Amino acid sequence: MATKLNAASALRKDPIESINLEGLDPALLATKPLHEVQLDALVVLKIVKHCRDYQPTTATGQLLGIDVAGSLEVTNCFPFTSKSHDDQDEGADEMDGAEYQLQMLRCLRKLNFDANTVGWYQSTYLGSFWNQSLIETQYNYQKTFAQSVVIVYDPTRTTQGNLCLRALRLSDTFMELYQNRKFTMESLIQHKLTPTSIFQSLPVKIRNSHLLSALLHELDENTSHSPSLRDSISQPASTFTPRIAADISPLSTNFDNLELGAEAYLERHLEYLGETVEEHGQEQWRWQGWQRSLHKEQQRLQQTVSKRRGENATRASQGLPPVYGDEDLQVSSPALTKLLASEPSRLETLIITNQIDTYCKQINQFAGPAMSKMFVAKSVRQDAQAASS
Repeated sequence: MATKLNAASALRKDPIESINLEGLDPALLATKPLHEVQLDALVVLKIVKHCRDYQPTTATGQLLGIDVAGSLEVTNCFPFTSKSHDDQDEGADEMDGAEYQLQMLRCLRKLNFDANTVGWYQSTYLGSFWNQSLIETQYNYQKTFAQSVVIVYDPTRTTQGNLCLRALRLSDTFMELYQNRKFTMESLIQHKLTPTSIFQSLPVKIRNSHLLSALLHELDENTSHSPSLRDSISQPASTFTPRIAADISPLSTNFDNLELGAEAYLERHLEYLGETVEEHGQEQWRWQGWQRSLHKEQQRLQQTVSKRRGENATRASQGLPPVYGDEDLQVSSPALTKLLASEPSRLETLIITNQIDTYCKQINQFAGPAMSKMFVAKSVRQDAQAASS
């Protein structure tokens, strides 16, 4: 994890060679807000392979590419070095990781590959990526490279049938708050920061090169095109042989979609959800404890001020001068000042809230089709029992 945090600062040490930008459209060089992330197919395959090889541990790596008019094109990537459990010298490991990244960038630049850092990627397990380490690393990247993103890949959810890739970057409001490290309730209300406004989610597009697209079209034509109509009519139907194998045909029977064993997947989700809800309750209990202490101290000061005002009123009714002046009525307590300065940060609560929201969405997305299959299986079973009887 320390290698990730020092990645952005280490890359600043690498000297940037002068680049000739003459003849380019100025509109392409202008910095615009990112609106999408384009990943080359080779980059996606590298990320998937790296994350699967290191599963269930977290795998991280560097993203390389270029920003073109608000579209971040990621053309290459390479993995970070993983820290060995036998290595006791953490400082030496950090230096080795930073030196490895600089050497990789120098080698890629010599081979005329894109060597511009545009972010990093990491793997996750069942969407459990909301933590302060992710935020701190992405903050360092965006402070160094303003157009940086983080790609989050979930191998476990990908096995359910859909490629799970998310492109995230911190919002400008959160960057401003995180710079001061002040996440009090007053600052959150002032900046209108909510759990959903911490990160900005960008659409991800997978792009193939022209040569790869031509190869895919050629393979598709060689495998999916049936014989011509004239040949089909002139020959008997019994002699027709489809070019698509029966086991890979889209019309072939696939019983994997009827799998009803969803208990393990939902059980892990519910287990993680329960643990996260418990952490949220602990954060709320800590916040409420601080509020109770603050309320007690404020009440004690109000009682002191009320008592002094009552004494002044009594002396005024007797025609005597007041004992306490205006400065004495504005009571300040060192304990109250200390309590106000020690207000618990609400950042962890925001992170846990996002994690709970992610778990709930994933359970909803998976439980819907699973329940549909169970109802279908129930109706088929009832029909079979009715036909047998």
